[in-house]
Amino acid sequence: MDLGINLYLIAAAVLVFVVILAAVKTVPQGMHYTVERFGRYTRTLRPGLSILTPFVERIGDKINMREQVLDVPSQEVITRDNATVSANGVTFFQVLDAAKAAYEVTDLEQGILNLTMTNIRSVMGSMDLDELLSNRDEINSRVLRVVDAAVDPWGVKITRIEIKDINPPPDLTQAMARQMKAEREKRALVLEADGARLAAIARAEGEKQSLILAAEGRLEAAMRDAEARERSAQAEANATASVSAAIEAGSVQAINYFVADKYVGALRDLAAAPNQRTLILPIDAVATLGSLAGIAEIAREAFGPHPAGGAPATSPEPPRPDRPRRDAEDDYHPWETRGEASAASVPPAPAPEPEPRREAPASSAQASRSDRFQRISAATEALAERLSVHDPWGRRP
Repeated sequence: MDLGINLYLIAAAVLVFVVILAAVKTVPQGMHYTVERFGRYTRTLRPGLSILTPFVERIGDKINMREQVLDVPSQEVITRDNATVSANGVTFFQVLDAAKAAYEVTDLEQGILNLTMTNIRSVMGSMDLDELLSNRDEINSRVLRVVDAAVDPWGVKITRIEIKDINPPPDLTQAMARQMKAEREKRALVLEADGARLAAIARAEGEKQSLILAAEGRLEAAMRDAEARERSAQAEANATASVSAAIEAGSVQAINYFVADKYVGALRDLAAAPNQRTLILPIDAVATLGSLAGIAEIAREAFGPHPAGGAPATSPEPPRPDRPRRDAEDDYHPWETRGEASAASVPPAPAPEPEPRREAPASSAQASRSDRFQRISAATEALAERLSVHDPWGRRP
């Protein structure tokens, strides 16, 4: 009797344990369990401890709710320009609704993989090879939009799709390498030509600016030279006007100074010539210098000694003994005497005995002074005539 009771107790304990084991379920973090009652979906168990109706409800599918990575194997794709390439990629997805993921599709991962590979071929086949190689981001975005829309009824969200490799065939790769090399060589040549063109333009601009500055410098110099010549001519005209005014006023020293300055200047230029080794003075030049000395003597006679204490005024040359003396003042022509003596190389006559200076009457002083001015003017005209017939190089016309 006791043995039978014990067996019932043991069986009851085992039954209770089995019932508890069937009723209590623990769901780990990141997982969702679907619950089926007599084979029909009723609810979803979330992470934590859950209680089921024993022998009535059971766990249907265990769905991973974390983001998952699915490798897309390599496959051949024919582009729009009939180039065959191989491409592979990777897909990131996450289940948002465990019930849909469990009951809307049989094999979730295989379904996502097939959708991804099909859409990769479709998108890449609508592009040329060059566009395919240079627009990988566009391929990813277009495939992502299509696949994400396709898996939305499954309760799945496609987060990213990345194309890992696009491999053209070897011969096409070699052709692309040659094309790339030729393209880069062309760019290098274009850049070199562009650099040479810019350098030539820069040099031309520099030369242009240099020539402009040089021309401006010459223009400025020419303007200043013209201004200088204009002022020099104005000064010469003023000097000539002053000399003319002085001559009209009776100042013979002005014309003497003017003529002597011109003649001495011409001789100075002749002597300072760079190719001049020997200075040959014509006879007329010596006679002219003698005339200048005679003019100086006449001037001293006319206006008296130099106020600074110079040599006393030269007394008038005494009349020649072999010539009758008509008038002491008219016979005095020192420029003719000295000029003829220099030209003919005649030795000078012996100096006559000095005679005592005669005192001119006070009433005839003004007439004598006017007469001396006339003589000085005549001497100046004779000197100007000699200068007019004598060129600076000592040649007679």
